[in-house]
Amino acid sequence: MSPTSSNLPWDVRRSPRADGSVFLVTGGNAGIGYFVAEQLSATGATVVLGSRNPAKAEVATASIRTRVPGARVRAVRLDLADLSSLRTAAESLDVESLDAVVHNAGVALDDPPRRETGDGHELMFGTNHLGHFALTHWLMPLLSAAPEARVVTVGSFAAKSERLDLDDLQSSKDYRPKRAYGRSKLAQMHFGLELDRRLRAVGSTVASVVVHPGGALDSLTPSRPPVHVRTAGARLRAAPAAFLIQGKHAGAWPAVRAVLDPTVRGGQLWGPRVFGLRGKPRCEPAWKHLTDTSAAARLWDASRDLTGVDLCPR
Repeated sequence: MSPTSSNLPWDVRRSPRADGSVFLVTGGNAGIGYFVAEQLSATGATVVLGSRNPAKAEVATASIRTRVPGARVRAVRLDLADLSSLRTAAESLDVESLDAVVHNAGVALDDPPRRETGDGHELMFGTNHLGHFALTHWLMPLLSAAPEARVVTVGSFAAKSERLDLDDLQSSKDYRPKRAYGRSKLAQMHFGLELDRRLRAVGSTVASVVVHPGGALDSLTPSRPPVHVRTAGARLRAAPAAFLIQGKHAGAWPAVRAVLDPTVRGGQLWGPRVFGLRGKPRCEPAWKHLTDTSAAARLWDASRDLTGVDLCPR
């Protein structure tokens, strides 16, 4: 990645060049992940979209190529709900090193019924957290082979009001969809910070950074047909909300900066500048419950047992 002077303000619309770098964005075919991939593609890097739906991934890659002439973008099949497939997915990258992975993909359920992955894990916890935990294990050799790789975990502002129930991580006893989603994102954020502590402990060159997009709505997001189409009516109805929240193109900014800015450090939390909900990205103090290293360590041990992989940073 090209060095950027720390004396210059970060320009969200003019990212530094990253020619020769390789970035993986999970869930890069839609939502915030799509805009992370589009913005990273403009740097000259090779961007790989990880998606469980090959057809949607192809549509997204075509959209990026249309908007970013000469974009080096491709896709690999990646299903975070299927733990047994993740080793193959990592191998399918077919690269010697990986400069960054953006752990963005995830599912959110609004319907009351609790669902499980094929591995028997609650769907949101299993996909959003356990899938990324296991994927990082298989990617670590590629990340370690890069000079200064980064693991960027995309959490959620919804996690700020949640707390983990370490005795019921998979909501087996008391399932509420919105709470389960918030806790799955909180688990991701705990993982990202705990990963960096463990990376530092072994002197690894890989850094782990946690970000969140603030408030990001489809109705405030510019159209990228056919990936995303915003109607005039939706734009008008959402106009008042723009004072407090933003679109998903802006929600991508913290993750893009965490990948590219050489002044970003492992163990940091980045989010939007204005009330943590909108605006340019900034480093913010870790939320108080994210500083609970004991809870993070217990979550790590539980994740290792549930996934069957021992993520040993190098």
